[in-house]
Amino acid sequence: MNESEHLHVRQAIESILMVATDPVPPNLLAQLLEKPTSDIETICESLSKEYEQESRGFILVKVGGGYRYQSHPEQAPWVERFVIEGQSTRLTAAALETLAIVAYKQPISRAQVSSIRGVDVDGVIRTLQQRGYIDELSRDTGPGNAVLFGTTQAFLERMGLNSLEDLPSLGDFVPGAEVVEALERGLLYDSDTQEVIEEESSNSESE
Repeated sequence: MNESEHLHVRQAIESILMVATDPVPPNLLAQLLEKPTSDIETICESLSKEYEQESRGFILVKVGGGYRYQSHPEQAPWVERFVIEGQSTRLTAAALETLAIVAYKQPISRAQVSSIRGVDVDGVIRTLQQRGYIDELSRDTGPGNAVLFGTTQAFLERMGLNSLEDLPSLGDFVPGAEVVEALERGLLYDSDTQEVIEEESSNSESE
């Protein structure tokens, strides 16, 4: 690919991604521009690095198996102020908790999610389905053939993930051994203190 042709392809990729509402897979770009997929991916990676080096207010990222433009993370406060109306459509804490359970435990049934959260999740599940973040993946082979849910492409795009493998490890949120030991010591102390108080109260009443 000569320099002129390379520039033409770069401009075409930028134009397509600028008007696309969803991430565009590199193989689709390759088909449209009649170029090898490897060349498209190389150009996209080059564009991404170029935008970063130039400290642009936007970045080119690969999410959900495709490329798209999005605002630079450092500009998030200004973008949030602009998208004021988006605040009314934010997910509740209950919905976020349920979505996290589905993301890490999928495929999972509604009853299993309820068991983990300790509350009924029918309404939350419906909300997440309506938003397009989760969907029915399959049916359980056990009694009742319960519907099994999992996350969608929209979930990956909204979270800025290329695949579920990019989800943070749950180990990152588990406290270290020293923290667990400190908590155990604290609980043991509280338990011993409570026993002493109850014993003293009992002795006082007997007197």
